[in-house]
Amino acid sequence: MDWFTAPGYWLSRLVFQRALAGVYLVAFLAAALQFRALLGERGMLPVPRFVARVPFRRAPSLFHWRYSDRLFAACAWAGCAVSAALLAGVDGYLPLGAAMVLWLVPWALYLSIVNVGQTWYGFGWESLLLETGFLAVFLGNDEVAPPVVVLFLLRWLLFRVEFGAGLIKMRGDACWRNLTCLHHHHETQPMPGPLSWFFHHLPGPLHKAEVAANHVTQLVVPFLLFTPQPVATAAAALMVLTQLWLVLSGNFAWLNWITIVLAVPALRLPHDAPSVPDAPLWYEVVVLAVASLLLFLSYHPVVNMLSRRQVMNRSFDPLHLVNTYGAFGSVNRVRHEIVVEGTLDEVPREDGDWRAYEFRGKPGDPRRWPRQFAPYHLRLDWMMWFAALSPGYAGTWFGALVERLLENDPDTLRLLRRSPFPPDRPPRHVRARLFRYQYTTWRELRETGACWERTYVREYLPPTRLSAPAREP
Repeated sequence: MDWFTAPGYWLSRLVFQRALAGVYLVAFLAAALQFRALLGERGMLPVPRFVARVPFRRAPSLFHWRYSDRLFAACAWAGCAVSAALLAGVDGYLPLGAAMVLWLVPWALYLSIVNVGQTWYGFGWESLLLETGFLAVFLGNDEVAPPVVVLFLLRWLLFRVEFGAGLIKMRGDACWRNLTCLHHHHETQPMPGPLSWFFHHLPGPLHKAEVAANHVTQLVVPFLLFTPQPVATAAAALMVLTQLWLVLSGNFAWLNWITIVLAVPALRLPHDAPSVPDAPLWYEVVVLAVASLLLFLSYHPVVNMLSRRQVMNRSFDPLHLVNTYGAFGSVNRVRHEIVVEGTLDEVPREDGDWRAYEFRGKPGDPRRWPRQFAPYHLRLDWMMWFAALSPGYAGTWFGALVERLLENDPDTLRLLRRSPFPPDRPPRHVRARLFRYQYTTWRELRETGACWERTYVREYLPPTRLSAPAREP
């Protein structure tokens, strides 16, 4: 079938596949380095406890058959290895069927992790990576030109990501409609980056122009993805530029990067397409069958987008094949942060020797400037932001975090930037206090060197100690 493939997108496919493999690599690396404290057998939300109460049909994962920390580590590092191989272009040296199987491996491994990841993996970019990764399985390799229907499905996914995010904003917080959300967003976003302070201090009219430009990019430009070239390329390029602007202004794990990756197949990059044989019949049948399934499953995301009660970041099937997306339907006006402290005092006193734990990404010491971590995802830091919004977000894991700090658990301490206590002297008590954080002014920054000023709000967790001796490591 002559219409089945689009040779002019050969280079676009190549760039897309290598970039997607890079995102996979970051995701698996984050899983390998953080899982023991979060999900391990002695983690805050252990996988064995989860699979004991949630059946396989609701959360398909190889860990339903067996779980051990060694097996999880093996899966995560295997995912790193396969992702690195795909990044290096190994799939281009394999037969078409073998290349498809190779692309299926990281998708299946990451699905197994996400489906047991619970709160720690409840972010929209997890499903977005899985949905994108599943489509990549059917995009082919050097033996065939890119299939038109898969290129269309990638554009359809990008459309849902951008248009869904635009709709959730217009239906959500009034500040998106009156163009004032960015007066607050850079200060109150989950994890500021090294340039966020400067973005916050941009002039108010420029903030309004940014919001207006965002509305155009998310509510109008997505429709241009389905127009003839070069208009579709221009639309995708505009989305890439918008996402790069967001990369500069904050730390959003790989959300912006995977969106950029999704825009690549819509770009018609100039190149001399190699001569390739026609796609084999079995490949055409498989691709068309999968495309039909995905279009059928798109019913629920479309209904959700059109609904006045639109929700964001939800999967409609346990394999995360077709999902709904969105971000920042509402913007906080005030930033609260939880400061966790410990003391060696036998009797905790308000004026005792309390020492603060420093997290890697979330604000703590007002003089410590934020760092760039994205596309790497600091899962505990992100959830601490949610916990500061409401204790309800922390009900399942915050107590376990405090317990492990009281034990000086090495896996948990590795998630932090610094512990104020030596390994052989855990704190006697741990407490948590809630502070309001605000960016300093230009003058305050010059005089004090601090990018934040903070004000005590209330006690978040009273001084707590272990009720029994610490567990043996």
